Amino acid sequence: MVTENFPNLGKEKGIQVQKAQRAPSKKNPNRPTPRHIGIKLPKIKDKERILKSARDKQQVTYKGNPIRLSADLSTETLQARREWHEVIKVMKNKDPNPRLLYPARLSFKIEGQIKSFPDKKRLREYISTKPPLQEMLKGLL
Repeated sequence: MVTENFPNLGKEKGIQVQKAQRAPSKKNPNRPTPRHIGIKLPKIKDKERILKSARDKQQVTYKGNPIRLSADLSTETLQARREWHEVIKVMKNKDPNPRLLYPARLSFKIEGQIKSFPDKKRLREYISTKPPLQEMLKGLL
């Protein structure tokens, strides 16, 4: 599908499909061919580029039939998730084992407890009581 509709994107070696799954039709589950195909890409940037190209082209086809692409996350959610990337990058070099929970919550383990933060303001308030975290994230918050 990528090479058929987006020849420039298809030539790049960085785009890889991590998982593809067919979902049966909700109206008629006995229909022989599923209607929806969910594709998980390993990088958010790849998904953004494909969706941007699809919006520019306005009609995407698969084997000659028009299809509709939709993102599983809104642009606001993608932006919120993107804001956590620098914090996660710094924390991965250290020990807290950070994770980005759905839709855009930062979670990490500290002192044997798992802490979760919906935004940077709450994280900033929390790290003000934890000097090692303050030192680690200095300049990011």
